Amino acid sequence: MADDRSLEFNPVSRITVGTVGRPGQRMFFLQVAKGVRLLTVKLEKEQVAALAQGIEAVLEELEQREIRPVSREDEPPGEDLSLESPIEVAFVVEQIALAFDQETAMMVLIVQGLVEDEDEDEDIAPVSAQIWASAGQMRALSRHAREVVSHGRAICPLCGEPIDPDGHFCPRGNGHSKRVPAS
Repeated sequence: MADDRSLEFNPVSRITVGTVGRPGQRMFFLQVAKGVRLLTVKLEKEQVAALAQGIEAVLEELEQREIRPVSREDEPPGEDLSLESPIEVAFVVEQIALAFDQETAMMVLIVQGLVEDEDEDEDIAPVSAQIWASAGQMRALSRHAREVVSHGRAICPLCGEPIDPDGHFCPRGNGHSKRVPAS
């Protein structure tokens, strides 16, 4: 660890994403553990979807180049993909980077954000976490992330915007339809 604002989990014993709240008001979290150390960071839904897509792209490239095939047997069991309580957010993720380290055959996920500096009044300081995980753990994370994202609100077929549980005023209705019912 370089300093207290640069965390390293090498390798993780668990890595997962999850949500708290009902669709339309959900908060998304990435959670990693190494032994008893637990880190929870907050993400946006779009970041979770992009992370899943990025993991699959890296794994696909590794398999095409015959560097590292991944099978279902390499993935952790489904119960390891639940969020662990209590959920205490260390920081909000602003940037995500993903790579594969051939030397260790591990994927490296780097998440960065900002936190309030406790030493300075109302100052913010950068913070990051390097997360090292097996290809199997990352494939399971990708599958689970896609599933978590898909459990959101239904999308309006006219305007493409999310439909709230109590309905949706669609701008494409051009005044002819006040609300599109939630399905």
